[in-house]
Amino acid sequence: MRDFGAGFKYLAKGQRWMTRHGRSYGLGLLPGLVTLVLYLGALVGLFTWSDDFVAWATPFADGWGETWLTLFRGVLRALLFALALFLAVVTFTAVTLLVGQPFYEALSERVDKSRSPDGTAPESGLPLVRELWISARDSVRVLVRVLCYGVLLFACGFIPVVGQTVVPVLGFCVSGFFLTEELTAVALQRRGIELKERLRLLRSRRSMILGFGVPLTLAYLVPFVAVFLMPGAVAGATLMARDLLGEPSVDDEGGEGGEDADGSAASATTA
Repeated sequence: MRDFGAGFKYLAKGQRWMTRHGRSYGLGLLPGLVTLVLYLGALVGLFTWSDDFVAWATPFADGWGETWLTLFRGVLRALLFALALFLAVVTFTAVTLLVGQPFYEALSERVDKSRSPDGTAPESGLPLVRELWISARDSVRVLVRVLCYGVLLFACGFIPVVGQTVVPVLGFCVSGFFLTEELTAVALQRRGIELKERLRLLRSRRSMILGFGVPLTLAYLVPFVAVFLMPGAVAGATLMARDLLGEPSVDDEGGEGGEDADGSAASATTA
């Protein structure tokens, strides 16, 4: 539980960092707004056409009685929409980060510079097109993993009791883990850390990662909240990435600050 609380603390610290640096906030909102409009359109379309889709996918049920047919297809529509929401929550960050790559890279660098003892930030040294390609490639790899988990959880949703209790909890944990991976990738990719190593690093502190990602996933279920939390989430993920890697930190007001991955104070060095 201590690790879980440490992860939530990073989420709060990221939002607090944004309140101290208001100029960066407005810029960080734009990509989220664009992505939100796209996702809302897709979900509205799914909701509108879900009846026709479920009927097309289950022709074997056409001969059932009206009561059982309505109940069966109603449950399938609910599960379909729940799966769509699950995927939307998980992929929203990846798509927003891809759309706003230059904005969030700049934001993450500012966070790094504010916490670095010498005021510098790691740079990938790669051209923007190359960075976009790596980000898109890794996002697809993560999405494949998420889809595998999503299909498995979707199938387990039909299990009585377990499908209505354990499965939703596991779904939020999976969403929270991969959501955090996408957010920390902004800072870790600049440091040349590949996806496989990033996943290994996050799994080594799974409880802390869930403490960051699960509350954020739950918050993202509230309409429009994701857009306003996104800049602070990028900032918090950058702070967490620094401490996961054991990089010394000072706070952005000149005092010693930062926390290591255990939640204890990290020793700051002076330039």
